[in-house]
Amino acid sequence: MVAREQFQLDLKSIKDEIIQLAMLTEDALIKAVDALYNQDITLANQIIANDKLVDKRELDINNKAVLLIAKQQPVAKDLRRLIIALKITTDLERMGDHAKNIAEATIELGEHYLLTVHPAVKEMRDIAIEMVRVAINAIKYEDISVARKLSKMDDSMDELYETIIREMLEETATNPEKVQYVMQMAFSARYIERFADHITNIGESILFLVKGESFDLN
Repeated sequence: MVAREQFQLDLKSIKDEIIQLAMLTEDALIKAVDALYNQDITLANQIIANDKLVDKRELDINNKAVLLIAKQQPVAKDLRRLIIALKITTDLERMGDHAKNIAEATIELGEHYLLTVHPAVKEMRDIAIEMVRVAINAIKYEDISVARKLSKMDDSMDELYETIIREMLEETATNPEKVQYVMQMAFSARYIERFADHITNIGESILFLVKGESFDLN
């Protein structure tokens, strides 16, 4: 096999691993919000433990990308592909961290805490999951029209986040004894909002890869 063909196979392998990492972060967020709603401390601890797998996958992908840059000295779009791979894996690792943070909020509240999770938290989670799937397609096909869809989805996320924060502040004003509950709900909503921001960063990375120009989807 000639060197160029091997290089293209290596690029495809990195892309496939990035998509698998994105799916891991999606699964982590789904389970993290489920743990919050169900006050499932066992599941929350499992999510925290599994975050080490996300960290390892990020490191493995980054090492492969850096090695390819060093060995092949790519130029133009191939170089952009590898630089973007490094950026995307960083965003995915941070998305995993935000899912872990939600799990930690669940543990902070405890399984005996009498709480009702704001319904918009699950709505935010559902939007974030749809954004991950859109981003995966943008990565897979290097499709800028798909990547641009993330901007409007992120706007919906921001609106829900603002609604939750406003209502949580009102809850604190009328029920000061619920400060701990309000804090953890606000934190959890913020973690999902930040999770989505990293997905828009991925969309921007795809736009840069294809166009060679910087774009702002936030």
